[in-house]
Amino acid sequence: MVINNSLEEVKKRENALSIIKNIIETKGRSSLFDLTGLSGGFIASPSEISLLETYVGPAIFEDELQKVGKEHMGGEKILPLNRTSSGILATILTLVSKNSNVVHYLAQLPAHPSIPRSCKLVGANYSETDNFEEFSIPKNTSLVIVTGSTMDHKVIDEEEFRKVIEMAHEKNIPVMVDDASGARLRTVVFNQPKACDLGADIAITSTDKLMPGPRGGLMAGRKDLIDEIKVKVHQFGLEAQPPAVLAMLNGIKNFDETNLLNSFSRKDELFELLNAKYDNFQTTPTGVMISPEGLANEITAEHNLSENDLAFVFSFILLRDYGIITIPAVSMPGASATIRFDLSTNDAFGLDLKDLCKKIESSINKLQEVVINEDECREIVFSF
Repeated sequence: MVINNSLEEVKKRENALSIIKNIIETKGRSSLFDLTGLSGGFIASPSEISLLETYVGPAIFEDELQKVGKEHMGGEKILPLNRTSSGILATILTLVSKNSNVVHYLAQLPAHPSIPRSCKLVGANYSETDNFEEFSIPKNTSLVIVTGSTMDHKVIDEEEFRKVIEMAHEKNIPVMVDDASGARLRTVVFNQPKACDLGADIAITSTDKLMPGPRGGLMAGRKDLIDEIKVKVHQFGLEAQPPAVLAMLNGIKNFDETNLLNSFSRKDELFELLNAKYDNFQTTPTGVMISPEGLANEITAEHNLSENDLAFVFSFILLRDYGIITIPAVSMPGASATIRFDLSTNDAFGLDLKDLCKKIESSINKLQEVVINEDECREIVFSF
């Protein structure tokens, strides 16, 4: 095994950041290609930056964020947070009691790990399913959760989405929607309504996913619930700080739907190039991906690595040799190890897709060579 625990996942990420820093210092930013779909950004003018004081910043920027946030997310009130996971945690701390049930429906398992971890923290009984026929809401359920778009960009069926919300509301149970990327992916590419417009009581999105904002969370929903959750947010220091609030505001203002739509059309070209050589790549709404299982099926050399280990080593070869950033190299512990090449990011707009295909092929060939040596694989992942 290359990665054995969460601590090694953290160390893996630290090494990836060191490699990124070295590439920037030695070759320049133009030699990096962030294809994670999580590249985000921090858009701010000098005059705005001068206002980022502890109390001046919120006074200036939070009111405007309420306006543009509601336009982007729907709902009655907006709450900026330091992470989407923070909003999930705060919601569960607020609405879920010990020994109650939390049920979760999503298009494809598994859920983001912050959800079951938060339920465990409060002592709730948590269950999740991606089979709508098996979904039910038992007695003593305090919260129903829906994921709009999974970590691998599998989008929920709109009719099932509506039915889950109706089932919950028939029992007077609030619904929280984890719409991390879905707030844009569902609405722009799949023409679905905003989660709050579908009847969700709470919805939260990641402000760095498929938009030029910072790593942070933006919650929308019923005013009474937002106010309750906001108390818990401030008690535990989960609120977004002034710089993040400003960057969220400008990220939403600068979000361009055409970037998503263009990536939606370009993905087929990249998929056709890869599909001519490999059997296990799949399309996503904004690019292509290969799962750890799929990558394992492409490797013919004998080895003792896990499927996730293969994905981690592959992601580091892409980063080290070609400056291509994918999620497994830089992800937090517990995140999906699926490798996505997202074409909605700024770095992808000018990419020659034939050249990208050649670099992916070269990296898979390199992976074929090193998998027979576990020590060499560990060195690739952990040694800068």
